[in-house]
Amino acid sequence: MKLEEVFDSYKNNIMPTYTKVPLVFVKGKGSKLWDIHNQAYLDFFPGWGACNLGHCHPKVMQAVRDQISKLIFIPNNYYHIPQAKLAREMVYWSYPAKVFFCNSGAEANEAAFKLSRKYGQGRYEIITFTNSFHGRTLAALAATGQKKYQEGFSPLPEGFKCVKFNDLEAVKQVISDKTVAIMLEFVQGEGGINVAGQDFVLALRKLCDEKKLLLIADEVQTGMARTGKLFAYQNYGVTPDIMTLAKSLGGGLPIGAMIVKKEIADTLGPGTHASTFGGSPVICRAALAVFKAIQEEKLLANTKKMADYLFTKLNMLKDKYPLIQEIRGLGLMIGVELKVEGKSIVEKCIEKGLLINCTHVKVLRIMPALNVTKKEIDKAASILESVLESI
Repeated sequence: MKLEEVFDSYKNNIMPTYTKVPLVFVKGKGSKLWDIHNQAYLDFFPGWGACNLGHCHPKVMQAVRDQISKLIFIPNNYYHIPQAKLAREMVYWSYPAKVFFCNSGAEANEAAFKLSRKYGQGRYEIITFTNSFHGRTLAALAATGQKKYQEGFSPLPEGFKCVKFNDLEAVKQVISDKTVAIMLEFVQGEGGINVAGQDFVLALRKLCDEKKLLLIADEVQTGMARTGKLFAYQNYGVTPDIMTLAKSLGGGLPIGAMIVKKEIADTLGPGTHASTFGGSPVICRAALAVFKAIQEEKLLANTKKMADYLFTKLNMLKDKYPLIQEIRGLGLMIGVELKVEGKSIVEKCIEKGLLINCTHVKVLRIMPALNVTKKEIDKAASILESVLESI
């Protein structure tokens, strides 16, 4: 198809649920994407965080090719080896638990809501935080602490109380005899790269233990080494009762998962929850390849090293350009808060061959692949500086 044919097909045949960037990509490798004109772009927001290994990582590609020639799909009332191996791997690297497989972060969070309510036996309220984001389904929207995503979809499911992020007293004030859980992102992605405080997280864990509440960690975006640890909770010295994963777990392929502490994992028994395509053989092989790549290619160490380097480069820009308000984040999940709206900066970066994101109007979101190099960071910083220089 030619460029205009692609645009016409989208206009005539696909629902307009996304704000589109007029680029048609046809190939990707590592931190690079090529468009229909063979123009190369440096991708510092690969797959909205889904491509932690970059595009088309060879280990993921090989695993998928091998599995797709043997068995693509089998329903979850049968057993298959890739799912058994992946669940074992996930539990080994996290905490004693059991896993439920699904297809997305929203699905994983919905599963967490259902398990919490069933566990609560009448307790059903879940506390969430301002500027959080938990998904697009109705219950996930109700949990999300941003009104803009909820507009037009009332009435939303009841049972969610939203309080100020990093404010323990605000949490304590809304706990009632109906409260069953507290749901937390350790780094709020869509909310503007806001990082949970160490003392706040430790206090939340203690509060949950005292009140017999479940601590739910939404690690849909922070999981799989994004923050310098395999899972973000490991930065804080706490263990959640439930953890939800998706995005980069599949190396670019769709998968979601809920990891539940073993002592409460059987709360959801046969017939209480399901996901037809959850944990299929092909997807599980891809996810196993992601774990393998992170370990064999020492990507945790590279994430920490490159995060330090990228923070240094960005802080140099902050010192030079007063329109930068703050640099914040954890690992390779970084926000550049501006004093002006960021949309035009993102557009100008794209024109110069750099793909980044803007969230919360004024926060540039930068999340390169875990195997990013200094050379690629230098190039990205140079492009961003040239754009800032022109404003």
